[in-house]
Amino acid sequence: MKSILLVLQIAIAAGLVVVVLLQAEGTGIGSVFGGSGGFYRSKRGVEKLFLYLTIILAILLLALSILLVVIK
Repeated sequence: MKSILLVLQIAIAAGLVVVVLLQAEGTGIGSVFGGSGGFYRSKRGVEKLFLYLTIILAILLLALSILLVVIK
């Protein structure tokens, strides 16, 4: 059981890394440090999907990490 949860945690972490790297460059707080972002625009389509996937995967990773600490 614990090994399955560890493998799942690694898979979720890898998925989170991929989703974050696929997000558009120069958006969010990165624009404060020299990125282009001098105008406001809403997130649509794939950008919105990546945003929601990032939030969901981060919450899953946090919950799984807490669960593994409790099990240990």
